[in-house]
Amino acid sequence: MGVIRKAAYHVLAPFNPFIMFVGLVCAGDYVRPPAGRTLYVSLSKDHSKTSPQQVHISLAGDGKMRISWITDESAPSTVKYGKSSGIYEASQTGTSSSYRYIIYKSGQIHDVVIGPLEPSTVYFYKCGLDSSPEHSFRTPPAQLPINFAVSGDLGQTEWTKATLQHIGKIDYDVLLLPGDLAYADFYQPSWDSFGRLVEPLASQRPWMVTQGNHEVERIPIIHKERFSAYNARWHMPFEESGSSSNLFYSFEVAGVHVIMLGSYTDFGPDSSQYKWLESDLKKIDRKRTPWLFALVHAPWYNSNSAHQGEKESTDMRDSMEALLYTARVDIVFAGHVHAYERFTRVYKHKADKCGPVHITIGDGGNREGLASKYKVPQPNISLFREASFGHAHLQVVNASHAQWTWHRNDDAQPDSTWFTSLASDSSCVV
Repeated sequence: MGVIRKAAYHVLAPFNPFIMFVGLVCAGDYVRPPAGRTLYVSLSKDHSKTSPQQVHISLAGDGKMRISWITDESAPSTVKYGKSSGIYEASQTGTSSSYRYIIYKSGQIHDVVIGPLEPSTVYFYKCGLDSSPEHSFRTPPAQLPINFAVSGDLGQTEWTKATLQHIGKIDYDVLLLPGDLAYADFYQPSWDSFGRLVEPLASQRPWMVTQGNHEVERIPIIHKERFSAYNARWHMPFEESGSSSNLFYSFEVAGVHVIMLGSYTDFGPDSSQYKWLESDLKKIDRKRTPWLFALVHAPWYNSNSAHQGEKESTDMRDSMEALLYTARVDIVFAGHVHAYERFTRVYKHKADKCGPVHITIGDGGNREGLASKYKVPQPNISLFREASFGHAHLQVVNASHAQWTWHRNDDAQPDSTWFTSLASDSSCVV
């Protein structure tokens, strides 16, 4: 559904997130769950105007972590932290800001970068006032192995809640999210609800995200700025990676370099994103980071009937695919299509042992439901496809091998395989 159509949809439905199509699609013995109602997570009764809420963390450069949270009213943008509960040996002060969206005004959005931090270490922290509750997080390891949780198109339904419960059982170090977070779609209080929903996980492990079409939220004439809420609420380490925009950036963790690309900003050869990507790829040292991942929102390869022929997929692929291929990117993760699909290594529509594996994982639990119709016959480059709500675990074991496992939420039916890094394949080394 296009951005303007979405605006009309919410005008006609008085910003009612409960209007949706509900259907069942059966395949064999498995009954696909219907689209889910949007949850609204409210504040607890004892929450004060200066209490931190929507706490989430993200990597912010070597040995540093960004702590973000919101208060209804002004409060100190300070984080106190230490390696023992109740004992805070260090303190950092950051900034706060807010944004307006038509008649909505956000609370104070606090942004504090703390560090240097030790790897594989649990830190306890407080945001703002001393009376605030204590949180804790664990830093990622300094070297392999490392574990990633991967999920896209989350939204905030009962299916989202199930996905988060499953992810919470994975002993992951970093979560990767290839776009479409809150599904607020212009109704800004839904961003607050989403922040509260994910806080139990996002306050304990770094969540690294990129934007999708549901983050655009531009309404011609009424609100011309794109990504207002996303950029204000989910500050990613773009400055640290030399990017000029929060919509595209990179980061390194353990032995992995991760590139987060923006499907809904300019990506042509003359764009700032393209030029930044060229520069970022040249800086990568595959001896230090033998694994190289990229995330987009709109998939470059897709055998689902949904979202075929969109320029964010086809034009971006035509523009940037050669860059990723030449750099020997190992895996490209995408969302957008509300299903799961794993391809073989691909380049220019054909199997290529030196191309990246493409994985679509837009099955986190959004309210729009599953994309259950696939092209027939299944293309030979598509190895596994399933329209179910699910979640994934990627364990990068060492410099050459990683295990990928996707689980269907309902019954944990998996798709599991091993990947070998292109940096370890002498026939693909550039």
